[in-house]
Amino acid sequence: MKRELVSIAIAAALPDYWPIQRMRGDMADRQGITRAFLWLAVLSGGPLLGAKLFDLIVLAGAWSAHPPTSLAMMPYGRAWPVDTGVFFIPLSAGMLVAGFGALVTGWRTPWRYRWLLCLPSVGILLLLILTVVAFWPMNAALYYHGISSPKDTITDAQSIAMTQRWIALDWVRVAGATAAFVAPLRALTLPWPAEIPRRDPPLVRALLALALLGVAGFVIWFVLNL
Repeated sequence: MKRELVSIAIAAALPDYWPIQRMRGDMADRQGITRAFLWLAVLSGGPLLGAKLFDLIVLAGAWSAHPPTSLAMMPYGRAWPVDTGVFFIPLSAGMLVAGFGALVTGWRTPWRYRWLLCLPSVGILLLLILTVVAFWPMNAALYYHGISSPKDTITDAQSIAMTQRWIALDWVRVAGATAAFVAPLRALTLPWPAEIPRRDPPLVRALLALALLGVAGFVIWFVLNL
């Protein structure tokens, strides 16, 4: 009863009391949702990074050891029940959803915190684009050359150079996966920002909306082309 009387007295003395309370409640909801997305990013990013290192060091280390003869060991075809690409897709999808979910729900945070929310979302998106643009064509070319397929279009010298380029670019993917894993983990260890930054200009909000539409379009295209 006393607490209710105090609240009524405060509300009468301060007309902005209830809007402030609602704003604080909204901030608490956003914090909880953002942290849930960050945890999902960490739980997806950890296995993704570990599997990527295994793929590069163990699997790629074997099939890239002595090209073109070693290319026959690439983990594709009937001898491999699970394609490595199929293995990575669920983890990458979870990371992409978690990253952009955290970015959207945590957008009204200061940039000193928000940049940590940008890394997993933008980072994984760029890695997926790199995979589609660079790795899918190289995977096909190297695999067909390794099994002497009628679809083979490269020479032995080209296969050696392409294998070296594949390994170099894959270290870029490892670096990106590391950043995408460490960033949400770091965000979870920091206190949630108490201050509310100024509303972003309309141009920034429009760019964010266009970016989200672009991501949705890429995801649809990616799924249809699996």
